Amino acid sequence: MKGSHLTVFAANQSRRKNHMLVADWIVDEVKRAGILGATVIEAAQAIDARGKYHAARFFELADQPVAVTVAADDAHIDALLESLRRGGVPLFYTRCPVEYEMLGSEGAQ
Repeated sequence: MKGSHLTVFAANQSRRKNHMLVADWIVDEVKRAGILGATVIEAAQAIDARGKYHAARFFELADQPVAVTVAADDAHIDALLESLRRGGVPLFYTRCPVEYEMLGSEGAQ
């Protein structure tokens, strides 16, 4: 199948939308867009679009950068991006064309 690979970057884990952590809100929007899978990646450090440094620290993980990544057909990615835009949370994303497929059978070990 062909579609897009989308990665949405949230500068820090403590930012909230609708009383949810932004990463959780993004994953919720992924589900609402009909996308079947998402991966949340927690990073050790990052520099945001404004040049501010963010890092996970031993005693304080609130500033830990996170990214949510998904792959789906373009119609689903377009719907997700529109939903995220309406959410009003400042986010940076990258989008690349991708070919994807499920391998194996469900339930196989």
